[in-house]
Amino acid sequence: MNPAPAPEVLSAPLVVEFPFTRSLGPVQSAFLTGLRERAVLGVRSAGGRVLVPPVEYDPVTAEEIRDLVEVGTTGTVTTWAWNPAPRRGQPLANPFAWVLVRLDGADTALLHALDAPGPDAVRTGMRVRVRWAEERVGAITDIACFEPYESEPYESEPYESEPAPQAAPHSGEFADPVQGIVAPARLDYVYSPGRAPSRFIAALADQRTVGERCPTCRKVYVPPRGACPTCGVATDEQVEVGPSGTVTTFCIVNIKAKNLDIEVPYVYAHIALDGADLALHGRIGGIPYDQVRMGLRVEPVWTEGGRYPDHYRPTGEPDADYDTYKELL
Repeated sequence: MNPAPAPEVLSAPLVVEFPFTRSLGPVQSAFLTGLRERAVLGVRSAGGRVLVPPVEYDPVTAEEIRDLVEVGTTGTVTTWAWNPAPRRGQPLANPFAWVLVRLDGADTALLHALDAPGPDAVRTGMRVRVRWAEERVGAITDIACFEPYESEPYESEPYESEPAPQAAPHSGEFADPVQGIVAPARLDYVYSPGRAPSRFIAALADQRTVGERCPTCRKVYVPPRGACPTCGVATDEQVEVGPSGTVTTFCIVNIKAKNLDIEVPYVYAHIALDGADLALHGRIGGIPYDQVRMGLRVEPVWTEGGRYPDHYRPTGEPDADYDTYKELL
C-alpha cells in the first residue's frame, strides 16, 4: 500500500492516579501523631544533630534512631521559591512560596508552604511560624502552612550564625497513635502519541486496524510506533491487518478496577491479528473465562460510536496451530 497522508497529530490530557498505602514505624508514627496534637517532633542523631522531619536511620552512620525530641513551631526560612500558579492538591489555592524552614531547636529544614502576599514579602532569614489546620488527622497537611512571624530581631543570617534553641526530649507516646497513612499519588500530563499512533487511532475510528511495515525486515507492527524496534529504521508503509486474530497468551483478571464497568473474572489477552507481526492487547468476551485458550481465533466487537473494539469474541473457527503464532508469544 502507498504511504497515507499523516493526519493531525493527536494530544490529550491524561491523569494517572492511585492511593499509596503504607504502614508507619515508631518514628514516623510519633511524628504524624504529634502533628495531630500540634507538636513537631524530630530525632537526635548519634552526632547530636536534631533532624526534622525525623528519619528512622542516621544518614551518617546508618544506625537506627529512636531518640525523639520536640522542637519549636517557629523557625527561620533558609531558602525559598515563589509559586505563582498553585496546582490541584497543593497546600494553598492562592500564590505562595515554597520554603525550607529550620524550626527552632532543629538542625535541618522542613519543606512546606508559606502564605505570603507576594514574593517581595519573602526573604531568606525571615521568621515564620506554623499555621495549624483546623481539622488534624495525623498527616503532614496538619500543618496548613507557615505564616510570617514577627519576633525579636536576629543578627544577619541567624540560621547560620546563631546557636539553635535546645530541643526537649519527648517519649513519642500518644493516645491512639497513627499507624498508617494513605497518600494519593497523581500525575497530570498531556500525551501526544506522534504521527504513526495518530494514524492508527484515526483508522480505529473507522473500525479498521492499520499497522506499519518495516522496509528492511518487512515485519508489520501493530500498533505502529513510527520505527522498527528491531532494525531501528523509520516505517511509513501502511498495512491494514485483521480484523480476526489469534490469542497467543492471556491472563485471568480477578480484581475489579476502579471506574471500569466489567465484572470479574474476565480475560485479558495478547492477540496476533492476521497479517501482523506483533500481538496487541484486548479483552476476550462471549466465552466463559475458563474456556479461553492459546490459539483461540477471535474477532473484534465494536459498540455503536466506539473508537476502538470493546472486546474480542470467538469466531467459531478451529484453533490456530501453535507453530503459526509461537514467534509472537
